[in-house]
Amino acid sequence: MKTVAFVPIRLNSSRVAGKNLRPLGGRPLMTYILETLRQVRNIDGTYVYCSDASIAPLLPQGVTLLRRDAALDSDTTLGEQIYDAFTREVEADIYVLAHATSPFIRPQTIEEAVARVQGGTYDSAFSAERIQTFAWYGGRPLNYSLTHVPRTQELEPVYAETSAFFVFGRKLWRDNHR
Repeated sequence: MKTVAFVPIRLNSSRVAGKNLRPLGGRPLMTYILETLRQVRNIDGTYVYCSDASIAPLLPQGVTLLRRDAALDSDTTLGEQIYDAFTREVEADIYVLAHATSPFIRPQTIEEAVARVQGGTYDSAFSAERIQTFAWYGGRPLNYSLTHVPRTQELEPVYAETSAFFVFGRKLWRDNHR
């Protein structure tokens, strides 16, 4: 079962100029997740998916630059367009999509998520933050009732995707775009 990781990199961010190359601890931000992915034992290859070859010298050893179409660098490009393009270009059974803006994910966290998908426990996995506080959505309490306001320890936790990484099978993506 072939498992590959990819990190989409765009150098023309309009919200935070040059964010993926901004220095953090004296290194470009993107190098942290790339080095993390290289340490994950159940990943067979790691790619940076970027239209600009000028970043090649910044990539850690063992990370492959795969040039993507510059048309995918637009502010209006949807993630699914990038994932479609990458999964067409690189054949694998399982993909790990990770983002450069999550430099503090531990290799063990990704490794465990990948193992659960590889083993068939789940068809996909993602990073999430457990939030146990009073949450609202659509103008209403999400995890409690206004007629009974519990102690925070008794609240049903809410899980929010952090977008640090997603693990999914080729068939799941191709059939359902999830």
